[in-house]
Amino acid sequence: MPSRPTRASVKRFVRRQVMRAAYRTDLHRPLDPNLAVYGAYWNRGVACNPAAIHSKARELAPHIRGLWVVSSRYRDRMPAGVPYVIEGSRPYWRAMATATYLVNNSSFPGGFTKRPGQRYLQTHHGTPLKTMGLDQRAYPALARKADFAKILAHVGQWDFSLSANPHTTEVWDRVYPGPYERLDLGYPRNDVYFTATAEDIAKIRAGLGIAEGQTALLYAPTHRDYREGFVPDLDPARLARELGPEYVLLVRAHYFYGRSAGAAGTVDGRVLDVTAHPRVEELCLAADALITDYSSLTFDYACLDRPVVVHAPDWAAYRGARGTYFDLLSGRPGDTPGPVTTTSDELVEAFRTGEWRSPASAALRTAFRERFCPYDDGHAAERVVRRFFGLPHSGLPYFGTPH
Repeated sequence: MPSRPTRASVKRFVRRQVMRAAYRTDLHRPLDPNLAVYGAYWNRGVACNPAAIHSKARELAPHIRGLWVVSSRYRDRMPAGVPYVIEGSRPYWRAMATATYLVNNSSFPGGFTKRPGQRYLQTHHGTPLKTMGLDQRAYPALARKADFAKILAHVGQWDFSLSANPHTTEVWDRVYPGPYERLDLGYPRNDVYFTATAEDIAKIRAGLGIAEGQTALLYAPTHRDYREGFVPDLDPARLARELGPEYVLLVRAHYFYGRSAGAAGTVDGRVLDVTAHPRVEELCLAADALITDYSSLTFDYACLDRPVVVHAPDWAAYRGARGTYFDLLSGRPGDTPGPVTTTSDELVEAFRTGEWRSPASAALRTAFRERFCPYDDGHAAERVVRRFFGLPHSGLPYFGTPH
């Protein structure tokens, strides 16, 4: 026999029904021409492209009120003074029904009815190396978890889709087919890599505890669909010991794995767990080099024109399970951003021998940067804000399709 519903489940059901009824009523209210709702990473707080757009909109369009959607689990991450609503709450549904502008790098929770007159900007949150959207149908392990009809319905809500480079635009066009307008304007979250001063960087490094003269390496591996939990492909403590006291290792686990990489407080304080740091852009600015695998952070970090080492011992497994759009390990200019290592010993040698910052590595980095950072110049947020909110053109360069 089916189990009887609990009192808590009945209360949740009734609450959802009440909220949905109130939302249907709010859909008859007039749109607020000065309200914008922002969301990022499935309601984890102020981050990524939406954060940069919100900040620039406050400067260029102060009449637009920005309101963030955040999960109750992450409300402690909200900066002081930034207005927000809790996902699923009455204020959330009222805002979704009446806001003229919607900005997200993932999706808004609960499903909403997009009204005539609402403008939805999908910023995305990275350059695709791994397969996305409809391309995931070719990988059974992924396809079993995906609702492609729901994906297409979501795409149908977009009015604008943001892109950081021609590769990304080509992929989005294929895997997210829809009537939206492409915005080939660069990623606003990357503006800070062009505008931060030496003083800004020194302050960030000091705040993280990086001593003057130390070389900071940021290790930021991505999520694996075929693994449970954060299982790094290198031993941060061993790497720090092997490289010596002039190096400090910043370890950042993917946000899917929570707020800790479990790596802090080792090797005389030279392994720092920075997973909980609120801004990954600051970590990139603090780092002298990036050690990564298949993370989209690789493409953003290339804006800094600093060394990147690809440490990828499980490339065959990753590519087989998830699929990729090009061979990151090929060594071809434009595909590979720097030295490639597949064992811990090779990684240590890449730093000991100086290969990580050799002329050959710099040449690979230049080609990679030219391919994947052509629209990023420190002014992407302004271009996006002016286009999306209908502000006058400022004379800034535009890329891709003219607007």
